[in-house]
Amino acid sequence: MPISLHHLRTGWAVCQDGSWAELDHTLADLLAMPVGRARKVVEAAAGNVSGDLRFRGIRPPVDQQEIWAAGVTYRRSRDGRREESGHGALYDHVYTGDRPEIFFKSSPWRVVGDQDTVGIRADSGWDVPEAEIGLVLNAGGELFGYTLGNDMSSRSIEGENPLYLPQAKIYDRACAIGPAIVPSWAAGPGPFEIGLRVLRDGGEAYTATTSTSAMARSFQDLAAWLFRALSFPAGVVLLTGTGMVPDADFTVRAGDTIEIWCPELGILTNRVVAVGRDLIGVDDG
Repeated sequence: MPISLHHLRTGWAVCQDGSWAELDHTLADLLAMPVGRARKVVEAAAGNVSGDLRFRGIRPPVDQQEIWAAGVTYRRSRDGRREESGHGALYDHVYTGDRPEIFFKSSPWRVVGDQDTVGIRADSGWDVPEAEIGLVLNAGGELFGYTLGNDMSSRSIEGENPLYLPQAKIYDRACAIGPAIVPSWAAGPGPFEIGLRVLRDGGEAYTATTSTSAMARSFQDLAAWLFRALSFPAGVVLLTGTGMVPDADFTVRAGDTIEIWCPELGILTNRVVAVGRDLIGVDDG
């Protein structure tokens, strides 16, 4: 990563070629500006890099930004949804239709970052990570940068009924972002290779790679739909869907480690924990 933005416990910083400099702006400040102006701010800071600021602690690379996500943007994702549910025609329509599936994923305070723990629901027995490219969009809908995202999902809950999607997708520790934001002018337009690895008991339990060139929709199209009737004064992060869905006999477990990587964007690493309560013994009233 030749240049990247990091959220430290003491504020925001720019890293270039291993050297660091503090930013006098928050991410919300930068995303309230046109991209051209924000680029000048970032590059001015990058011209003054010196020491290593990582000792101050790394936080998820968001401050006031909501996280939204797009679904069924790869053929493999469509096929996976068909496997887990009895509603195959529904996902065929989403994959080929004009309007994409876009849903709310996380409030900024609920996001976890690199080296933090991600969650699987205690009341779900079939859970997977979803490795995705995240678009960091400014208030005007312009592409400011990219990050990596993990849209943790309960396949058992979503597969039971598509209307359960919010419960399958939105819960504590269900969204990981990081390790940093790479500006769009530094990363280039793509396509991007993205990989996923699940480590268990010292070995690989699952590994896969894909490319954003396999997406059925463009980044620009997804961003335009998100902004069609919504405003984001502090910017927003849009996860763009996954092209890697494990077979039906695989589930992540508490204690696993998930790695998501992209050559241009780095590696996002998270250990898995269980969150919430199991349904056993719960009184439904």
